[in-house]
Amino acid sequence: MDYTKESCRDFTALLASESPTPGGGGAAALAGALGTALGEMVAALTVGKKRYAGVEEEIRAAAAELEELREMLLDTVMEDAEGFIPLSQTYRLPKDEPGREEKLEWATLTACTAPKKIMELALRAMELTKLMAEKGSVMAVSDAGCAAAMLKAAVDSAALNVYINTKSLKDRAEAERLNAACLEIQKSCEELHGEIYGKVMAALMEQRR
Repeated sequence: MDYTKESCRDFTALLASESPTPGGGGAAALAGALGTALGEMVAALTVGKKRYAGVEEEIRAAAAELEELREMLLDTVMEDAEGFIPLSQTYRLPKDEPGREEKLEWATLTACTAPKKIMELALRAMELTKLMAEKGSVMAVSDAGCAAAMLKAAVDSAALNVYINTKSLKDRAEAERLNAACLEIQKSCEELHGEIYGKVMAALMEQRR
């Protein structure tokens, strides 16, 4: 079952249910895809306009990459769900099952893979969204801000899905390595979000005067 092929209502109903998947990771991936799509929207409203002819090629290239990122983020909805399966299966094993601890360690690491990937994809989309906010159509500046907000939510939500797993890893060196990598992504995302959101708010407040 591909959750991304469900209607919005059905997908959110699944999120609301007792089923462990889709969960926070899937929601983070979807938020990232929505934010990325908004970045593409800014591009679509920019290309072909005489006023933006000087940046059209740059915007087109960014839009093409954003489209790829959107598809990859949608794919991670299922990747996150599939990554949780080994962990849920291992938890069901008897506590005295031979090799259970090793299997649990591997499954826990596996469950970190998709959320970290979501963070990386959303961060790259945020970098491209900065371009849209700076050079895209001023008529869509609020959409660039919305894109940044959604992408930050994706990064922060996905990070929590890594941290809940690294907390239980026996290999603390690997846990700290993963935590440090995720914290660095969050820091970069926070900085970009601040720049984008600040620029967007300044533009919107200026228009109101």
